[in-house]
Amino acid sequence: MEYSEGFKSRMVQKMLEPAAMTACSLSRECGVPQGTLSRWLRLARIVGAMNGKQANPIGNGDPAARRPQDWSAQEKLDAVLEAAAIADEDLGAFLRTKGLHEANLVAWRKTVLAASRAALAGERPRKSRKQTKEIGRIRELEKELDRKEKALAEVAALLVLKKKVHAIWGDEDGSMSGRRGS
Repeated sequence: MEYSEGFKSRMVQKMLEPAAMTACSLSRECGVPQGTLSRWLRLARIVGAMNGKQANPIGNGDPAARRPQDWSAQEKLDAVLEAAAIADEDLGAFLRTKGLHEANLVAWRKTVLAASRAALAGERPRKSRKQTKEIGRIRELEKELDRKEKALAEVAALLVLKKKVHAIWGDEDGSMSGRRGS
């Protein structure tokens, strides 16, 4: 089904206003598929960012126009701290304004807690033995690959030279099979 630009704009505005509706609830209300509404919202944010406009008017400079995976560590920490100060009943609205899912917040909170515990214990984040072994194995394989690539290049050069020698001087028995008419 084709929708007018005005209709699309109104639906996007409903998902961005202070009492924002989720794409799911708006879908149930207006009958437009949730995926379509989500796509319109993403496109509106992208177009707004390309035009230099604030993509999310209620975001107050928050990185809501970007995917949560693209947020910096500082932005993630700020979101975790801000969410910790919010009552549970207001958390949904907070997540919508930030463009986050609760799963993002939970994962980031675990990371912050683990880093805090390690810092308090005076530990530095370390690579596991498995990671260290894998890194060593990767380096070893890269060296072997380089060695084999060099050997292959040398063999290829020798074959080219052999063909040129054969074309110029012929076989070892003195025949000139490389040249016709002899």
